[in-house]
Amino acid sequence: MGALHEGHISLLNSSTKENDISVCSIFVNPVQFTNQEDLAKYPRTLEADCALLEKAGCSAVFAPTVLEMYPAPPVLTFNFGTLETVMEGASRPGHFNGVGIVVSRLFNLVQPDRAYFGQKDLQQVSVIRQLIADLAFPLDLVICPTVREESGLAMSSRNQRLNQNETALASNIYKIISAVKDQLLGGGKIQEIKNSAQNQFLSIPEFKLDYIEIVDIKTLQPITKLQSPGSTAICVAAFLGPVRLIDNIIL
Repeated sequence: MGALHEGHISLLNSSTKENDISVCSIFVNPVQFTNQEDLAKYPRTLEADCALLEKAGCSAVFAPTVLEMYPAPPVLTFNFGTLETVMEGASRPGHFNGVGIVVSRLFNLVQPDRAYFGQKDLQQVSVIRQLIADLAFPLDLVICPTVREESGLAMSSRNQRLNQNETALASNIYKIISAVKDQLLGGGKIQEIKNSAQNQFLSIPEFKLDYIEIVDIKTLQPITKLQSPGSTAICVAAFLGPVRLIDNIIL
């Protein structure tokens, strides 16, 4: 959705290594916003974005207007089942319907052979994987690792809205979920570890925790015991002031 950072550029770098042509879409999609204030304040830096993309070797930028993307308001709705009943779906009803609509349109308009998405939006990745499977889009989904600041904070366009103090506090998100990972691998009890992590967020008054969940990476449903390596994810969403940040770690 623009306001590009090194995390986005890492997706493009992966694409340019594997493909002859790399297209980047930039579109702040109103259909996926459940908070209109968030939509209004979402950073829009198209000129700077295009300069970054050109420097990184992007072949073309697809930056449609809202009217070009939606000549008429879409009436089709997507239902991704249990994938959208937890975490982001529970906190932002209708969000993944908007994601499904815009990604379907982008796939149909651009017709890519591969599509590159970041692990930071883990639930979105699961929804898009289901979308590709159910609608038989002829493309491969490529998932790229989360890119982080030196502090551990996951890079996000929303980070631009944080003040200096909030930016420093935001690094606690990664510290807390990293500790959760260590405790899980050390054999701790899932509910006790989750409760402890919630208390850590509560101890920092600037945070308003939305959720922290330990889930099966395929179904995104909460688990009660660890399974095979690579099958568990720790997912978190929290507000710092008006800015909502998400992150995850895969065990």
